[in-house]
Amino acid sequence: MLRNDDYFMELAIEEARLAEEAGEVPIGAVIVKEGIVLARAHNLREMEQRSIAHAEILAIDEACRQLGSWRLEDTTLYVTLEPCPMCAGAMVLSRVKRVVYGASDPKGGCAGTLMNLLDDSRFNHQVEVVKGIKGEECGELLTSFFRRIREKKKKK
Repeated sequence: MLRNDDYFMELAIEEARLAEEAGEVPIGAVIVKEGIVLARAHNLREMEQRSIAHAEILAIDEACRQLGSWRLEDTTLYVTLEPCPMCAGAMVLSRVKRVVYGASDPKGGCAGTLMNLLDDSRFNHQVEVVKGIKGEECGELLTSFFRRIREKKKKK
């Protein structure tokens, strides 16, 4: 069976739900090469108290371990939210071929919303960007998460 972007984004959404269950911002990432999942991860910033514990960074780290290489050539990274500057930079530096994201990030998106670090020809590698895959579902995960946080704060 040929798996498509929707299938792998569903796996990233599953990771985002795991993050939410742990009290983390619900963002999930999956890295795939030739139809095989190399890594799955979700945000762990709060649990680990590490600013770099973004889903994408954790997935990149694991995929590098799986391949025994820092080069993630011919891989696709699926993520539920448009990558931030740090994560976009990590994708360029690790040579990810393609990133597929769900929801756009108007406050920090660096895959086309605020800027596009992934397609900047001044870098020695560019990453193909596909946006909006299951975007409404990904966006709703984030919207409902932050709505619940605001409601909890109001009750205090």
